[in-house]
Amino acid sequence: MGLLVAIEGADGVGKNTTANALRDTLAARGRSAELIAFPRYGETVAGVTIGRFLAGELPVPMTVEAAAVLYALDRLEWRDTLNRALATNDVVVLDRYVASNMAYQGAKVPPGEARALMDWIRALEIDQFALPLPALNIYLDTPWELAREMILKKAQRSYTDRSYDVHEEDVALQQRVRANYEAIAAAGLLGSWRIVQASQDGAMRPTAAIVADIMAAIDAL
Repeated sequence: MGLLVAIEGADGVGKNTTANALRDTLAARGRSAELIAFPRYGETVAGVTIGRFLAGELPVPMTVEAAAVLYALDRLEWRDTLNRALATNDVVVLDRYVASNMAYQGAKVPPGEARALMDWIRALEIDQFALPLPALNIYLDTPWELAREMILKKAQRSYTDRSYDVHEEDVALQQRVRANYEAIAAAGLLGSWRIVQASQDGAMRPTAAIVADIMAAIDAL
């Protein structure tokens, strides 16, 4: 059974770039590795709906609980593929996973209600939907101001042609997401955590340096 490594963080911190580079670095070192990104926009029923939600195209309001279930369902629809990848690779790298659902949905309720909601999401995805726990969660940390600049440099997204989706354009939400990730990591929810700085002195760190930090954490396992 392979090692499950989840790359987490708020929008604009370079999760996709880091996840791809990590997969390639593992392969270059002789380890079989596969990258899976969530949500599965256009590939699952839930992923299609999430894309419409983030693009602001849903004709009805989305409650926090409904959003949490949709993100969880997206992974449930892809669970067999994820398990097959774990059975046939040394490492499976995830671009977003359960912690992302917890951090983002927890940012949409009053602070006093966030932990209970995050615990409920964890129980839904891990206990009820039987999704595998990560062996290692990586939180990529960088200031929101820099992350916002990086969002504008993203390639065209499959689900929207807007500069920012409904999550990215909400600065206050993004700050709460960061606080939730820090709380999740500090509490050790979803297994082992390693915080990796994605920026230094007001600029993004080289991807190779970020991946080197993550590889050190993987090697330690």
